[in-house]
Amino acid sequence: MHYDIETLAVRAGYEQTAEQENSEAIFPTSSFRYHSAAQAAARFSGQEKGNVYSRFTNPTVRTFENRLALMEGGESCVGTASGMSAILSTFMGLCQAGDHVVSSQSIFGTTKVLFTKYLAKFGLEVTFVSQTDIGEWQQAIKPNTKAFFLETPSNPLTEVADLEALSTLAKANNCLLIVDNCFCSPILQRPLEQGADIVIHSATKFLDGQGRAIGGAVVGSAELIEEPVRGFMRTAGPAMSPFNAWIFLKGLETLPVRMRAHCENALELAKWLSQHAAVEQVFYPGLESHPQYALAQKQQSAGGGLVTFRVKGGQPEAWSVIDSTQMLSITANLGDVKTIITHPATTTHSRVSPEDRLKAGITDNLIRISVGLESIEDIKRDLARGLDRLLTNK
Repeated sequence: MHYDIETLAVRAGYEQTAEQENSEAIFPTSSFRYHSAAQAAARFSGQEKGNVYSRFTNPTVRTFENRLALMEGGESCVGTASGMSAILSTFMGLCQAGDHVVSSQSIFGTTKVLFTKYLAKFGLEVTFVSQTDIGEWQQAIKPNTKAFFLETPSNPLTEVADLEALSTLAKANNCLLIVDNCFCSPILQRPLEQGADIVIHSATKFLDGQGRAIGGAVVGSAELIEEPVRGFMRTAGPAMSPFNAWIFLKGLETLPVRMRAHCENALELAKWLSQHAAVEQVFYPGLESHPQYALAQKQQSAGGGLVTFRVKGGQPEAWSVIDSTQMLSITANLGDVKTIITHPATTTHSRVSPEDRLKAGITDNLIRISVGLESIEDIKRDLARGLDRLLTNK
């Protein structure tokens, strides 16, 4: 039977136990007992399906995996210990020494470090290109190119990549298209339906929605996920904990409602910031002034919960606005019901070289806001303290 995504978010992927509970059970166990030595052998060999060890088979984690796979329109999902371990597991499972990856330059700073400092040690070559210039992607392809990788919208400038165009290019060159869907979630965007092969999540962000737990996920076809990615996760051990999986299940239940509210607040905040005299530029896919506005309207159902803007001035002015807030949370997380403000150049992208930050448009006067679910008027008033002060201090 077909169910809408709101129903899947609440009910999908769970098998009630003999206790007949209405809320999903947590299985905080490291191992499982068998009826006999023969059954243990059958489980470990894979001849009999069932739980073996919670590093790679746990009922609570499996429920989260099944639910998210259905919500994303994928066949299979692997839960991991963090968003970064989801990216690591994907590339370690699917690539080998000598492979080449084309990546957007507009990715999370730590992801870039993972590629250039660590995966490079194992012989993986990565070329970074413009998120939005299909020509650069095409020119970067080599005979050994294995995959394309990107976040859309990007962090922090909310650049929107053309998934259909990249999918066409990837397939024509026998490459995988791997998309980080952290900022939209399956509520606003389903990359697999637009030609992506794999979707990656930091469940820590919008999937949880309340800043409570760390986790990640990889979704795609069974062929790409089960043996390559789950096999790496099973062996290397970056596993999601059962308790965190249960938290993410509770987060998924409210994800459709929260994402709509995030988007409503973010759009209103973006419009307000666009009119403020102390603001130089606003980046939000839901604004008509956004360079990829038409594309965002086509492949996303709303603009998302992140708004980024440049203040007039430099780092001192940006820090002044951040430090003037009294309600907003100064932290580098995002996707929380609490509104979060951060300075990307000195936090999330501080490990990226100044030259690469500049290429990605991450200037010293840039501020990122993950718009929460508080009163939008209170959010604006809190930001106005610092923004108005910039005008009076001229």
